[in-house]
Amino acid sequence: MGRKRVGILISGGGSNMHAIVKASRATDFPVEIICVASNKPEAGGLKIAAQEGIVTHVINHRDFPTREAFDAALNAYLQSQRLDLVVCAGFMRIMTPVLIAPWAGRMINIHPSLLPLYKGLHTHERAIAAGDKQHGCTVHYVTAALDDGPIIAQARVPILPGDTPDILAARVLVEEHKLYPAALAKVAKSLS
Repeated sequence: MGRKRVGILISGGGSNMHAIVKASRATDFPVEIICVASNKPEAGGLKIAAQEGIVTHVINHRDFPTREAFDAALNAYLQSQRLDLVVCAGFMRIMTPVLIAPWAGRMINIHPSLLPLYKGLHTHERAIAAGDKQHGCTVHYVTAALDDGPIIAQARVPILPGDTPDILAARVLVEEHKLYPAALAKVAKSLS
């Protein structure tokens, strides 16, 4: 079994991307990171990826008249890299079928809630406001519906008295950095 070729999509600092890159350095990890692409030229994760020796690519969504046009350009780039899987790691774009359909069953995302709870933004605030006792993160397959694809793995954290959204987010992020590489390895092995 060869290692699966993976591209990572980011929009920001890239902490989940970096966790995956570090995990991929292990000789028994079933994935090779081929490229990191961003829709934002200023994304901090691009510098981290370059420092790790990974090819980076920017396709600025502001350069396109429609979501579909941007998604078509991004898909063309991803296809040119001959990838087996696409990993969304803080890729803050609502994607259209132009990008999602060609990668059906081969594109995954991490979301900072215990899906199906709290799709979309502000998940930590919403969990605290609801009085939930626990929160967490979910790795799932990307489908046309936002944060709605089949769940691959979840990690839970307690919501503690006095938690603010930022404190809770930091606790969830620690789990994200463990969960995402493990879930990616599981998906990569399932493709063999």
